[in-house]
Amino acid sequence: MKSDSPFKLHSEYAPTGDQPRAIQSLVSSFREWHQFQALLGVTGSGKTFTMANIINELQKPTLIIAHNKTLAAQLAQEFKEFFPENAVHYFVSYYDYYQPEAYVVKTGSYIEKEATINEEIDRLRHAATESLLTRKDVIIVGSVSCRYGIGGVDEYEKQVITIEKGKSYILECLIENLVSHQFKRSTADFKPGMFRVLGDTFEIWPSSSEEVITFEFFGDELERITKRIPLTYEVIEELEEAVIFPAKHFVTSRSIVDEILPRIKAELDERIAAFIEMGKPLEAERIKLRVEYDMEMLQEVGYVNGIENYSYYLSNRLPGDPPSTLMDFFPEDYLTFIDESHITVPQIGGMYAWDRARKMNLVEYGFRLPSALENRPLQFDEFEKKIHQTLFVSATPAQYEIEKSSIIAEQVIRPTWLLDPLIEIEDMEFMVDSLMREIVRIRDNNERALITTITKKSSEDLALYLAENGVKVRYLHSEIETIERLEILREYRLGKIDVIVGVNLLREGLDLPETSFIGILDAEKVGFLRSKTSLLQIIGRAARNANGKVIMYSHGMKISTAMHDAIEETERRRTIQMEYNTLHGITPKTIISKVKDLAGWLGKKKDSFDFETSEEKKTARLKRLELEMDVASANLDFERAAEIRDELFALKKGR
Repeated sequence: MKSDSPFKLHSEYAPTGDQPRAIQSLVSSFREWHQFQALLGVTGSGKTFTMANIINELQKPTLIIAHNKTLAAQLAQEFKEFFPENAVHYFVSYYDYYQPEAYVVKTGSYIEKEATINEEIDRLRHAATESLLTRKDVIIVGSVSCRYGIGGVDEYEKQVITIEKGKSYILECLIENLVSHQFKRSTADFKPGMFRVLGDTFEIWPSSSEEVITFEFFGDELERITKRIPLTYEVIEELEEAVIFPAKHFVTSRSIVDEILPRIKAELDERIAAFIEMGKPLEAERIKLRVEYDMEMLQEVGYVNGIENYSYYLSNRLPGDPPSTLMDFFPEDYLTFIDESHITVPQIGGMYAWDRARKMNLVEYGFRLPSALENRPLQFDEFEKKIHQTLFVSATPAQYEIEKSSIIAEQVIRPTWLLDPLIEIEDMEFMVDSLMREIVRIRDNNERALITTITKKSSEDLALYLAENGVKVRYLHSEIETIERLEILREYRLGKIDVIVGVNLLREGLDLPETSFIGILDAEKVGFLRSKTSLLQIIGRAARNANGKVIMYSHGMKISTAMHDAIEETERRRTIQMEYNTLHGITPKTIISKVKDLAGWLGKKKDSFDFETSEEKKTARLKRLELEMDVASANLDFERAAEIRDELFALKKGR
């Protein structure tokens, strides 16, 4: 049974500027049951606040799709602040590192799948799907990875275990049930997705939770259920029952495994025969060994690494049926917001073809069965059918969004009343001297600068030159990991860095109000990075500062068509904004927002508490470890006892 808690928007501000009109028109369009609408909001116009107000008005579960993890993390934090009483979750790829399985025909090289899973993001993904199945007031902020299959929702829901206080349970049966749901028994480190037995106490750490659920037995009778902080063992809540969801999204019952194994075997036999007929004995033997091993693992434990390659059978789909994705966990009547849609929509459109090309090589050379091709992202038309009512959100919507949308609501007037920046054109020949003058100016005003080039080499050279001339500068590029990239942006906002140089500074989508100057090098060049859309996006980075200024550096001060169109659109917006401010007697001022820490949303888990400042909790931890060591010794688990002993010594030494 889902809870009926309503969405409750918390904000000290009311909609202003163009926001009230945009909210009203978009809400009306949704209520008239139009499938697609667009919000054309200039940078800094409060598009996120408008989205929050739409959710609050319509009271529907919402999926918000962003084009990268960093932007998704920022949006998740903002929506959590807007809806602190509701379920706001973060759903992105849980890989810190991912090398997909592949076969390179040219070199005859098989590349095995390699991945490093971020356990914190995996926990957040499970928390998202559990909320969707247990409550209605849910907002999920995700990346385009939400188009990939995650296992069937019906089977996932069937595997839920309910454990009730006062009932009798046979411990061995409970353990067997948890193992079949992909929980692991803890032998050393206790983490989400694990369980352990400590005398008459049984503990489960759900994959979705930061807390441990403790079950205290007297004989076979369950006397007490509590939710506790794992590090301190402090009781948070007394429970009458505990609902335990499977430890993995790809999970299946024994009956389904027994049913699908003969079908997998039939496909394997057919594939072996086909390879033999084609004169490919190596491929025949390769697929035989691989699939027989997988079948054995499925038979024994109900799971195998790469189980997603058998999702076609596990989900009982017909050929060509779309895979089950995060969107299937939503109720039928939900909203989809696609943020920065001019980037996100093309990303979604290109995923299927790339994935299929890679898998075709694996199938043709005997590494996977043809049914593995059904483990895939949604095709674009399938995606369109699943998203139901949708809002495209962008400062520069593309032709697709414009043509699809029943209405386009425009937000040009910012709640801060700030204008789009002034734009100047200067010759590339004098670019270095011009940049140094602007950097000195912004540094004197305690402001910051962004400089964008079109090649990695020119960015590196410029950053090196600036550093040699005493400028606090950093170079931002695609090889810098997400957490480090966020740290650079944080230092930039705090004033430890004055200038960031990079090739593509568009993809972050972050709030950088200290930026008052942007230098665009080689502005007249033709290409994606200097298209009208890209130019408008980078110009918008200076629109959160009252002193916003952009200089486009071009060879011989040439003006390309894209430059002309971007400048013309910026001037149109400035005119509307200035007329509004003059009419209402407004003098805009820069508003510096607080510097946010996005680490938690990106999977960089913080410690539960600070040992240096919490003696009471440290004492509780010591007692807890001593108990665990005694239990481990009594169970003859001397390896675990030794590990706990070492941890005790280290903790006592730290006192």
